[in-house]
This record gives sequence, structure tokens and C-alpha cells, in this order.
Amino acid sequence: MSLCALPVRALISSTVRRRFLPASRAAPLVPVTPIHHIRAMADITPVFSKEAAPPAGPYSHAIKTPTAIYCSGQIPSDADGNLVQGSIGDKTAACLRNLKGVLAAAGSSLDRVVKVNIFLTDMEYFGEMNQTYEKWFVSHKPARSCVAVKQLPKGVEIEIECIALP
Repeated sequence: MSLCALPVRALISSTVRRRFLPASRAAPLVPVTPIHHIRAMADITPVFSKEAAPPAGPYSHAIKTPTAIYCSGQIPSDADGNLVQGSIGDKTAACLRNLKGVLAAAGSSLDRVVKVNIFLTDMEYFGEMNQTYEKWFVSHKPARSCVAVKQLPKGVEIEIECIALP
């Protein structure tokens, strides 16, 4: 049971209960929001970028916190939402260009990326994707995962997400 659903009586020490609350009085359920939860929610900022493809659903481009920026997956499309045609290298570059725009809107950059997740619909694309990817991360090599998935939104072959420092 979370603190938010506990009866007020459960949040008061037994000593205080014995001295100040009559034993017969049942404590009503009162919604309690812990102060650390209120502070945490105040430190969460949604990020949207005009330089990135519009989100394909009800989510933000990223969420910025005091310690990290969590970027949603970017698919290969331009800022107007048009899917990029061409090789997997061209599509990788489009995803990374979108991430660059999202990070800029959040006050960060690709140089501050600490983790990247890449989703491919076919591992045959891995070599060409890698060739393009390494051109975007010259100053450092963030931690990275690359997995094959059955399908991605809008029928694209690649999606890339990342976590960066503010």
C-alpha cells in the first residue's frame, strides 16, 4: 500500500495516537501526497522540438529531469513528419538529426549522450547503420544496445532513443 492510500491514523506514531486521538475514533482515508513526490514531479519537464519529427502518439519528444534527459525513440522522418527515403544510412542519419534537435531543445547535445538504444527490423542493416552512427559520435562512444524487432511504428526499419545529461 502506498503512503497516498494509508489512513491518517497509520501515518501518526502510536504515541501520538494514544495521547491525542480517542481510541474509538476511526481515522478517515485522506489522500496524502508525500513531499518528495511533489518535489520530484516539479522537476520533470516535457520537451518538444520543432526540429524533430512530430511525435507519432501521445508522448513528448523527451522528459528533462535535473539529472538526465530521456529521449523518446526517433524514427526516420523530417520535421514535417514525412518519412525519409533512401538507404538505412540515410534513415539512421535522420533519426540522429531528430535526436540532435530534441537534445538542443532540452539544453543538451549529442556530446552529452550516455546511452543509446537502437531498434532495427532486420540485423542485415547493422553494418550500414554502424557506419553512419559512428560519424555522429566522434568525441565519445556512449553505451549502446541494438536489438532486432519485428515491427516499428509507421513501417520504418529503424528507431533510435537515448539518455543524455542536461
